[in-house]
Amino acid sequence: MKILALENNPKELALIQQALNSGKDTLIQLVSSEQVWPYTQSGEACFLIANWDTSDLAVTQFISRARAAKLAEPLYIILTTVKNSDNELASLGADDIVQRPFRPADLKNRIAMAERIISLAGNLAVARDQLENQAVFDALTGFMNRAAFLKQSAGELERVRRASMPVSLIALDIDDFKVINDSFGVELGDEVLKVVAQSITEKSRPYDCISRWAEDKFVLMLAGVIGADAEKVAERIIAGVRGTRIEVENEAPLNVKISAGITSVARIGTSTEVEPLIQQALQAMARAKEAGGNQVFLIYA
Repeated sequence: MKILALENNPKELALIQQALNSGKDTLIQLVSSEQVWPYTQSGEACFLIANWDTSDLAVTQFISRARAAKLAEPLYIILTTVKNSDNELASLGADDIVQRPFRPADLKNRIAMAERIISLAGNLAVARDQLENQAVFDALTGFMNRAAFLKQSAGELERVRRASMPVSLIALDIDDFKVINDSFGVELGDEVLKVVAQSITEKSRPYDCISRWAEDKFVLMLAGVIGADAEKVAERIIAGVRGTRIEVENEAPLNVKISAGITSVARIGTSTEVEPLIQQALQAMARAKEAGGNQVFLIYA
């Protein structure tokens, strides 16, 4: 696999080189984020390791531009940084963050995980292409419907099992959605659903399985993500929705809130199935709503 590196420190670059699989990985050193585009747009490379502290990623807003771009394949980004604040780093938009100084063995594990996820993403893209001409997508949000999600996520679970990766499922539900529909009408309810769907799309990875599970419920499968990392994804979605004000005629703007439940599995067994995991995530979501809503409840399966 070709791996792009935005790193101008020879010692740091040597550590990255040591972490690679010498028989299969090729490291390409770049000096600016603009040099990344030809590789990603052509599909020649979809993996970037970058020094957040010394590169121009922040100045060029590269990560947000990459997430918004229609690339041949989604770009997987690992950032290295001396920063250690989770709150500060969570908003950067990277797939993974490695704190410096690091050992080559630690980075090697992160790279191996990334390559498995990239492989899963490629398989998912192929499967999605095969499903494109079938009635499997929700017209309002563009997400898979329940039947399509069950079929797709079962295949993803099997690939996660073979790759010995963890997995998390997030269930999301709009707080007081029936009240919104009853008070302001179905059209505004549809607008709320679109806002939530947009936040989910923006805060999740391009290759994650996402479904509109029921009227105002959504389910996401996150391969290679567990526990606190899944919580951060859910919290970013909730914050994105909470920060959106929906205008209502002759009324104060509507502030939408959602609740999230997560079930995380460190290792998939041969008897593990998707539907029980989804039900556990829905139960966790119900616990979040019982506690007042607008929050996340996590369980481990």
